[in-house]
Amino acid sequence: MQRMKFGIFQAPFHDHATNPNANLHRDLELIRQLDYLGFDEAWVGEHHSCGTEIIGDPFIFCATAFERTRNIKLGSGVLSVPYHNPLWTADRIVQLDHLSRGRFMFGAGPGALPTDAHMIGIHPTDQRRMLEEGMDAIMHLLRSEDPLTMQTDWFNLQDAKVQMPLYSDVEIAVAAIASPSGPRIAGKHGVGLLSIGATMQIGADVLALHYDVWNDVAGQHGHAASRDQWRLVGLMHIAETREQAMRDVEYGIEHWFDYLQKTAAAPQFCPEGDTLQERIAWVNESGVGAIGTAEDCINQIESLWKQSGGFGGYLCMDHDFANPAAKFRSYELMAQRVFPKFQGNTYARMLDAVARAQSVRAKLNDEQAQALAAWTEKHAAELNK
Repeated sequence: MQRMKFGIFQAPFHDHATNPNANLHRDLELIRQLDYLGFDEAWVGEHHSCGTEIIGDPFIFCATAFERTRNIKLGSGVLSVPYHNPLWTADRIVQLDHLSRGRFMFGAGPGALPTDAHMIGIHPTDQRRMLEEGMDAIMHLLRSEDPLTMQTDWFNLQDAKVQMPLYSDVEIAVAAIASPSGPRIAGKHGVGLLSIGATMQIGADVLALHYDVWNDVAGQHGHAASRDQWRLVGLMHIAETREQAMRDVEYGIEHWFDYLQKTAAAPQFCPEGDTLQERIAWVNESGVGAIGTAEDCINQIESLWKQSGGFGGYLCMDHDFANPAAKFRSYELMAQRVFPKFQGNTYARMLDAVARAQSVRAKLNDEQAQALAAWTEKHAAELNK
């Protein structure tokens, strides 16, 4: 198993009855904390309605967070491509790549909330077609030295070209939920895949679909679908004990369920359960994620690895199931106890170091004691001269 990347997928999900200004600043603070804990990346969403997913521009959010962090990579997770002119999108990608000196990632999607698209007159049946057209333009603008002339029913580019080259080989990924559109586009352009719905109830059925479509289309266009560029998104909250984890999520898990069951028009995300206990059980028993211990988290990721055939990154769907202190502790436990299992098996090296020390402890302990005694005797003899 190669070194797995770990990160978050920050929609975000906040209780609509709480202070949005405080929530935005807490989102920024979380990114700083994750940088401190050694998380590899964070992907930030774009939403404009429903009162829960409150980041309207992931590019602006990432630009702000870059100034507060040192190592973590940040990306749009995802930018709703049909909502933006492709030339301006490409130009902003280039700018963020330069400002971050290579820490920006571009994630693209059609737009998840129909209420967003409705407000600007886009019908859901057009969004995936528009994503494909927009990505064709964006990828040309980022990769080609030739100006682009391209006209559709929603943008018109004439001799378009970004004025600066990219600073780095910026990482790009396309969102995949329930349909094959995301994997098709990712394969066409030889970029990565964000399986956002991979661990929802439909997850076990769509993992193979996501990879097979991505891989097949990539081959048709002369690319390779690298599993290192495949990220799966799932739900986690962990504590020292399962009982503690379940007490923690009493704080806010019900708002997340109520939002997806009653407010967001998103049939691809439809969690089950009416009572608190039914909802916790659904997370743990459906394969969606784990509310429990670090070992439960490890088992969930290993299960996904077996189902999928392997992937390069696991992203925690960020949420407010627990209060801020318990939420930070969950991420801290992941960094301390889960990362090493999937990043070169640090545990094995540490256990080996312990075993090696224990195997010679008795001998070295005696030698050390003899050495200390000899020097004590030498010192006493010198004093008596």
